[in-house]
Amino acid sequence: MKEDILTQIIANKRIEISRQMEAVSMKQLETIVAMRETREPLSLSHSIMSSPTGIISEFKRRSPSKGWINREADVRPITGGYAEAGAAGLSVLTDTDFFGGSEGDLLKARLSAPSTPILRKDFIISEYQILQSVAIQADAILLIAAALEKNDCKRLAEMAHSFGLEVLLEVHSENELGYASDCIDLIGVNNRNLGSFHTDVENSFRLAEKLPKDIPHISESGISGVDTILALRQAGYNGFLMGESFMKTEYPANALKALIEKLENAVKQ
Repeated sequence: MKEDILTQIIANKRIEISRQMEAVSMKQLETIVAMRETREPLSLSHSIMSSPTGIISEFKRRSPSKGWINREADVRPITGGYAEAGAAGLSVLTDTDFFGGSEGDLLKARLSAPSTPILRKDFIISEYQILQSVAIQADAILLIAAALEKNDCKRLAEMAHSFGLEVLLEVHSENELGYASDCIDLIGVNNRNLGSFHTDVENSFRLAEKLPKDIPHISESGISGVDTILALRQAGYNGFLMGESFMKTEYPANALKALIEKLENAVKQ
């Protein structure tokens, strides 16, 4: 049986973290975090719930299944443009080998969008990455149920909270809903199977009624049209994580702006 993509990514991530720790030790990173000017993280959950659209716009150069989407994409004008266009939040891919991103991309996004909550989108499996997320000024982190044991997920979520970071828990199936705990601020349903990378938006509709009721619900991946967003909102979703439909265009921020205008017009009708 062919090894699934998620297994490959996690194996690679462990090697990547080990190399990073050789360059900057855990203790050194703790010192860097302690020396940083105190910054109050922005609330992604609050921004989603107060936004008329709930769109989290993603900066992503490539994906394991589709290859390069926008190889030369410049993070600063795109994320700054997203914020100006009305994104409720930003998602920045920081995985290098599979998604073409870096921790530096998130730092640049923070400079270009200082008032918009930023989610660090990566395969977070260690405390080291939590400290990194604080150092690069993320507001929230993604924890993927399929990539973690339940106890590890809870431990990482608690550590993130201790630094003021919000946690978006990503699930793909009903049996992963048990990962939700008091330290989860948002729950996202990934419409993309992380083993095969097959995408099916129906996954969000299937799980809608089973999600915890007291936190924002996010639908992730494979969302592009106004009709889909409106149907997902009707099903109880508050936020929509979208990337490829914007990033494959010449001007991603303009694509977001056009979508928001269509949404506003659809709601008025």
